[in-house]
Amino acid sequence: MVAADGAARVELQSIVYHALHMDTKHVLKALAALAQDSRLAIFRLLIQTGPAGLYASKIGEALHISSSALSFHLKELSHAKLVVARQEGRFVVYTARFDTMSELMGFLTENCCAGETCDLPAQGCAPAATARPAAGDTGPHDIC
Repeated sequence: MVAADGAARVELQSIVYHALHMDTKHVLKALAALAQDSRLAIFRLLIQTGPAGLYASKIGEALHISSSALSFHLKELSHAKLVVARQEGRFVVYTARFDTMSELMGFLTENCCAGETCDLPAQGCAPAATARPAAGDTGPHDIC
């Protein structure tokens, strides 16, 4: 009876692990979606906006993206499970999928420093201490 309980516990742990962690295929799809200037800018804008999200038209206005191009990019981000859309009357509001972002970051940093303690600061989703870079700046930046 103990062996059966142990096997059930291991199976449950495996199910929970796979439910909480991204697989390589999903990671590649998310990274591919973000590997384009406009889509990365859209995702970052939605991350900065928070859970309230933005109307599609406001995203286009803020980033100077035509509605047809915006529709294409939002579809790609949606297929990669990086954004979610909700209908509000006649309008569509897009929100970043913070769960997917967290899973992606977890996947990328899993087993950081080979399991050893490292001196890298733990960064949560907090505003950067310094001003945001100008458009076109490609230097390192915080995610949130």
